[in-house]
Amino acid sequence: MDSLAVPRHITGMRPAPVTPFAADNAGLAAPFIKMHGLGNDFAVIDLRPGKGAALPEIGSAVARAIADRRTGVGCDQIILIEPPKSGLADAFMRIRNADGGEVEACGNGARCVAALLMAETGRPHVVIETVVGLLDAEAAGVGRVAVDMGEARLDWREIPLAKAMDTLHLDLALGPLADPVAVNVGNPHVVFFVPDAEAVDIARLGPELERHALFPERVNVEVASLIGPDRLRMRVWERGVGITRACGTGACATLVAAARRKLAGRRGTVLLDGGELEIEWLADNHVRMTGPASVSFTGRLDASLLAG
Repeated sequence: MDSLAVPRHITGMRPAPVTPFAADNAGLAAPFIKMHGLGNDFAVIDLRPGKGAALPEIGSAVARAIADRRTGVGCDQIILIEPPKSGLADAFMRIRNADGGEVEACGNGARCVAALLMAETGRPHVVIETVVGLLDAEAAGVGRVAVDMGEARLDWREIPLAKAMDTLHLDLALGPLADPVAVNVGNPHVVFFVPDAEAVDIARLGPELERHALFPERVNVEVASLIGPDRLRMRVWERGVGITRACGTGACATLVAAARRKLAGRRGTVLLDGGELEIEWLADNHVRMTGPASVSFTGRLDASLLAG
């Protein structure tokens, strides 16, 4: 697939037209695709040979510059597609948050990358490699992708926590939030169940909880409430980003936490600010997430932006 071609069939909306670039304009550098999953948005850069983005390593300073919503592309995460290291995978996905830090997993980003790889290969099934393992992804209807996010890790060492603790009932409280569940779905999450997720001031509480001493690698913070049978409303504070409209791994963690607390079954719908994700905690402990992947626009990163 040409690095600037928009795969129209993976999104329900018509993409913005691509403006041709002058071949002699040295200031225009790497092509990117702006994508989102339920409003959780990404600048996707394909670093594989022949894809047009022949760049040195994108470090934290450059990632912050790209993510800046005033002077850069503007996004929650930068997604880098690299050649696979495993012969079983179609590509390697690397993720940097808006603060420049590299993270292990991104569910909405995985759906977006899977959609691009499916458009490129013409296959309904692809395998994405990440720093925490291989993710199986498959087409799940027009504009929708299902991803096996791997196993839900529940031991305190796997979250990780700074000390031994029951992950079903953490001894942690801040303001109106207390007694959360900890789950790792490729990255660490702490889920607080509340009567009304809309009423929680997560913008105030999220930053302090993210950096609480209990979480040596920081943590993603979810507040969730039951709004129907196997239906949860969830809001999220993502580490290194802040409030986002959706978090795929957070939705997975929330369903797993709800099932552990007997608030829901092992399959349900999680309603986020940006829309719904279908989550299933499978019998083999893997978590399957299904939702949309959409293209917003395409463009090129200016060389001055890549200088950080």
